[in-house]
Amino acid sequence: MAKKKVAAIVKVQIPAGKASPAPPVGTALGPHGVAIMDFVKAYNAATESQVGTIVPVEITIYEDRTFQFILKTPPTPVLLRQKAGLDKAATEPGKQLAGRVTEADVEEIAKIKMPDLNAYDLEAAKQQVRGTARSMGIAVT
Repeated sequence: MAKKKVAAIVKVQIPAGKASPAPPVGTALGPHGVAIMDFVKAYNAATESQVGTIVPVEITIYEDRTFQFILKTPPTPVLLRQKAGLDKAATEPGKQLAGRVTEADVEEIAKIKMPDLNAYDLEAAKQQVRGTARSMGIAVT
């Protein structure tokens, strides 16, 4: 069987279980001629257990207009805001404190993010999560 030629790779962040043909999905996939409703149905079915979280997806579109997608882990800032119970981060991160997360929360987020981070071990992943928290004005206690 011959390999399909890749026409494009599209990355989009969509709320889990709530994808619709409206932007950003429609505007990202439309120019490539993909059946948008087929993607929406497949994405919503794959992410129905994570409703309420933003789940990035990497869509590989082939020349024959078929597609394949890979779900990524939710963005670190989204996970940190959930743990801290915040709607948004600090407007002035160096001067303002928006919230707090515990070291256990940082470890849990690092374990979730580990497959998508470029870290060799859990300690390096935790350090990346701490850095993101600092840049959002969230203190790690």
